[in-house]
Amino acid sequence: MSHAAAPHAYEIKSASLPLVAFVLKTHDIAALQEDLNRRLGGTPDFFDNDPVVIDLHALEPSEAELNFKQICTLLRQHRMVPVAVRVGQAHHIANAQQAGLFEARDLSTQTAAPARVETVVQEVIREIEVVREVPAEPLGAMVIDKPLRSGQHVYAKGRDLIVMAMVNPGAEIMADGHIHVYAPLRGKAIAGARGNEDARIFTLSLEAELVSVAGTYRTSDTPLPAEVAGKPAQISLLGDKLVMQRL
Repeated sequence: MSHAAAPHAYEIKSASLPLVAFVLKTHDIAALQEDLNRRLGGTPDFFDNDPVVIDLHALEPSEAELNFKQICTLLRQHRMVPVAVRVGQAHHIANAQQAGLFEARDLSTQTAAPARVETVVQEVIREIEVVREVPAEPLGAMVIDKPLRSGQHVYAKGRDLIVMAMVNPGAEIMADGHIHVYAPLRGKAIAGARGNEDARIFTLSLEAELVSVAGTYRTSDTPLPAEVAGKPAQISLLGDKLVMQRL
């Protein structure tokens, strides 16, 4: 068989990747570890080996070095897979590349690279930038029709969550979208878990230990307003404040 007729052993194509942006806000690795453990330690299945871009746009300019190997180790401990870094100072980018991360940049102002391999890499990065702006097709809601006991945890990843029975104290329900509880809500409810500020929580009886929308939360340490406590209610986010309204 001639070389011209031989089948190709591989192909290179652009790929769409559902990425999570991890916005780093501190140079302090110990503080980062503490915050990750505090916020994600109780929900070890919150991430499922999701690819992550470490976004440095919120980091204060500094000559301090970032230990990307330690940062990547911390993220992997919480089932995140760091693949790239974005919007950093030159020395941050260099350190990130040494840790095996590539730089995800807006390539609209770059000239085309002469080498074919570089062109392929640019196409993949361009696909990543598009995917970060265009949400995936939403999944149907997850429906739970049994009471949730203390210690049970339910996470509706990429969708709404509907619970048809009581959420008891010590149970935790979480969704990337809305949460509907057609029964008393006495445990913890976390809606918009990945930052969806339009998410809401609905329940026929609001008695929760904790409610949260897009990271803004309120615990039972602060008594519920009398007009919604134990009553049908909805919870939404207005700016950085939770709004509780009787249904």
